[in-house]
Amino acid sequence: MCKKDGVLNELSHQEENSTLKQEEPEPLQIKQEPEPLQIKQEQEEPEPQQFKEEEKPLCISQDEEHLVLKLETDDILVIPFNVDEKQKQNEICQKTKQLKSEKPFSCVTCGKGITTKSNLVRHMRIHTDEKPFSCTSCEKRYSSKFCLTRHMNSHTGQKPFSCETCGKAFRSNSDLLLHMNIHTGEKPFSCVTCGKNFTTKSNLVVHMRTHTCQKPFSCETCGKRFTTKSNLVVHMRTHTGQKPFSCETCSKSFRCQISLTLHMRTHTSEWPFSCGTCGKGFHEKRFLNDHKRTHTGERPFSCGTCGKSFHQKAILKSHLRTHTDEKPFSCETCGKRFSQKGNLTSHMWTHTSEKPFSCETCGKRFRQKRHLTSHMWTHRSEKPFSCGFCGKSFHQKRYLNDHKGTHTGEKPFSCETCGKSFRCYRRCLSKTLKFHFILSAFHLKCL
Repeated sequence: MCKKDGVLNELSHQEENSTLKQEEPEPLQIKQEPEPLQIKQEQEEPEPQQFKEEEKPLCISQDEEHLVLKLETDDILVIPFNVDEKQKQNEICQKTKQLKSEKPFSCVTCGKGITTKSNLVRHMRIHTDEKPFSCTSCEKRYSSKFCLTRHMNSHTGQKPFSCETCGKAFRSNSDLLLHMNIHTGEKPFSCVTCGKNFTTKSNLVVHMRTHTCQKPFSCETCGKRFTTKSNLVVHMRTHTGQKPFSCETCSKSFRCQISLTLHMRTHTSEWPFSCGTCGKGFHEKRFLNDHKRTHTGERPFSCGTCGKSFHQKAILKSHLRTHTDEKPFSCETCGKRFSQKGNLTSHMWTHTSEKPFSCETCGKRFRQKRHLTSHMWTHRSEKPFSCGFCGKSFHQKRYLNDHKGTHTGEKPFSCETCGKSFRCYRRCLSKTLKFHFILSAFHLKCL
């Protein structure tokens, strides 16, 4: 309707002010054009549809032209604005990725690449051992404010971050994120040498030291070196005698938390690791791995001096003391020294007359569990170890080995005083050789 009124006003204005139109050259030229003539004819026979079609050239005023141009200009400007924003976001993302990959800052000590200068400053504190942030409660110091904040929660007991799966709470969000890998099974950090995967970067760093044989943490007392600081802390307690972790059931104390956890299984009769071959259960996975080698016959630990192999590293460690004559365990009562802690424990019962291991069949008691195990064979008719020369059977393999010497004439055990050799080490050595020592002490001749 607005456009129609505008056209009618224009036509009436042309008729009333014909002289004014003559002074204006541009409207006279428009009248001479065929389109305005057609419009006048259409006024005599008005057809609304044709009138609407022809209204465009006459309806456009300066204001309307400005409005249309403005709208068209706005439409044109809106489109490139969104495109520019998208491009800016993409450029920011690309620059961020580029900065992360570039790592323009490097440590002058170890050569590690760092993304930002602030991270480089924090990293340098590892080498300088600088710890500018201290706890107001215990005066413990830290290299970063984040570590201090996490430590402060240990005093307040505050654990604001909890796992939605198991409900376990943590002092920091980073600890929670690391914990979540247990539920998801995700191990994003892999070793480039052996391909083993780990849930945390710190575990990977510690693992890498097994390949490089790097042990950066050393004991100030004995000089022994360790791959992790936590292992050093536990080791230091062997010098101080500190055992902060105690069992609530029997009050036995331990140097580290894991030892207490494993000990608790002796009270709960928990055997989480079982052998797939014989079904025997174990408190720890490492004991299961050692046990499996008894089925496979594998002996990966060998002595560098005599070449003898063992299926457990602990047995090899004890064996090495036979070459070095090292006896690190001493009795506090009589001062006698032993190469193994188990032998010291058994010896201590000689002072107390304690025999904690008893036979369920006859009630006989023993100071050592292995003696009880040997005794149990006397109640059984089974003799699984037989001699290949004469067919004689024995309850235990050690008795068979002693017996074989009667056929081979082998006497592997000799007296250091006179050089006389003996066939057996255990029973024969404990009686015959001990008696031989007495004779040697009194300068008596052996028969």
